[in-house]
Amino acid sequence: MSTNRRLAAIAVADVVGYSRLMEADEAGTLAALKQRRVEILEPMVRVHGGRIVKLMGDGVLLEFASAVNAVKAALELQTKFAEANQPLPAPRRIVLRIGINLGDVIGEGSDIFGDGVNIAARLEGLAEPGGICISAKVYDEVCGKIDVTFTDLGDKQLKNITSPVRAFAARTGVVPMELSPTPSAKLSIAVLPLDNMSGDPSQQYLSDGITEDIITELSRFRNLSVASRHASFHLGGKGVNPVQAARDLGVNFVVEGSLRKTSDRLRITVQLIDAKTGNHIWAERYDRQSADIFAVQDEVVSAIVATLEGRIMAAGAVLTHKKPTASWTAYDYLLQGRELANAHREAEAVPLFSRATAIDPNFAEARAWLVIGLMGTYWGNPDPNTLDLAADAAQRALELDSNDSMVHHANAMVMLWLRRYEGSATHFDRAIALNPVDPETRADRAILLNFTGRSEEALSVIDDALRRSPFPPAWFWQIRGLILLHLKRYAEVVNALNSVPHKNIFSYFLLAAALSYLGHGEKAAQALARARELRPELSSRDVAALYPYEENAGLDHLLDGLRKAGLPE
Repeated sequence: MSTNRRLAAIAVADVVGYSRLMEADEAGTLAALKQRRVEILEPMVRVHGGRIVKLMGDGVLLEFASAVNAVKAALELQTKFAEANQPLPAPRRIVLRIGINLGDVIGEGSDIFGDGVNIAARLEGLAEPGGICISAKVYDEVCGKIDVTFTDLGDKQLKNITSPVRAFAARTGVVPMELSPTPSAKLSIAVLPLDNMSGDPSQQYLSDGITEDIITELSRFRNLSVASRHASFHLGGKGVNPVQAARDLGVNFVVEGSLRKTSDRLRITVQLIDAKTGNHIWAERYDRQSADIFAVQDEVVSAIVATLEGRIMAAGAVLTHKKPTASWTAYDYLLQGRELANAHREAEAVPLFSRATAIDPNFAEARAWLVIGLMGTYWGNPDPNTLDLAADAAQRALELDSNDSMVHHANAMVMLWLRRYEGSATHFDRAIALNPVDPETRADRAILLNFTGRSEEALSVIDDALRRSPFPPAWFWQIRGLILLHLKRYAEVVNALNSVPHKNIFSYFLLAAALSYLGHGEKAAQALARARELRPELSSRDVAALYPYEENAGLDHLLDGLRKAGLPE
């Protein structure tokens, strides 16, 4: 595949309330989306000289050579979607948000990457339902050339983008749709990432880590439904309307706030907002020593639960969480490592987790994350010694805290690769029982089901995890691709992998095998070549170590596809 850098106008469109639509009518929603893609999206893109780079589950990435054409296409897209929505009742209407940026992109085969794409995706999150948000670069190109009014939104600090981006909203004429959360017996809540107010981007891990821990603690209350970490972080960031984010996630309440760290002190501000009215129903500011962070987290969670107490029937609920460590330094190392592990940089994360456990040998959560980090390095290089270290850390974590979901998740993953399938299943069940709202545990359980020959059930489980995640991480689609390969649904494997923006060795494995079985030999060889660029000495023996199938038939099916693509023994 060729790689090149070029200037392009990038448009990212996303379906508002996709998970709500899917939950209400999965088959009808998928059929309607397909019809609109064929009848509206594809012709419109062709007319304006653009191309569909890829479909991404509930969204689409488009590329245009001209910013003017990109904006014209977006305006037409919103208009035609609004027309198609006219005869439909509000709950069934498919509404888009669109973000557009003009910037440098890196082309890799048919795909594109880079800040030019990332900024367009973040701008999409700022757009109103039925609206369009563009960057200043696009505004400079289209101002006076298109008959549309723009509203200056000012400079926006977009998540994972270093410099602020000035944004403009296009007045499309489409009336924004009011979305209501899916009715539920439970009250529901999302915790948006705390804004890092320290003035130091390197401190982002701290605000993100504390946010993640608040999400975990709220998840312990069975009468409260909590949006997953990945969904909250996808919509979080400065400039995001918290009420709109809550509505997109289908929750009743949203928590937002900020964190500032100076020397050894923390200032945390937190607000609880009613998504229906936009009213702030509780707010607090905490000025504490860094070492008091666990007390602050407990206070935040207790205040939220107490505020909603009468509504969630939690009068007798008490926190079961125990202070994870007495050491601020150990906790800080955990947060730094967790940030890296979530970004799939496990080799860098492992030393940080090791430091945390060295400072506090009784820190169960750090040991559990050490397991996850070691397993990540094992998948990159299947060394039996790494697996042994992970197994030891998992057992020690279990001895320290047998009531922690992450500890059981870590043990389940180790036991799967040790081919102790019943033990893995037991730990997955326990992890889900302790934290039923976590879609990532469910997604990993789908891997176990697939490797033990229960692929149809595995497909149902991973699809459930995808439904629970309005913005699923890329590896969910890799798992779905692996399951579909085992079910011999090869074209669907390729479609699933099209949802993965940055493909790793596992994605290329699946593409190579599926394309081989589809008879696309040249494309299969190209995909395998990309995998071997990442692992030059890759062989069938390595693949066997990475995929712990209980029965040989599953592994043989994968290997036969890879051998057809040119994988050596």
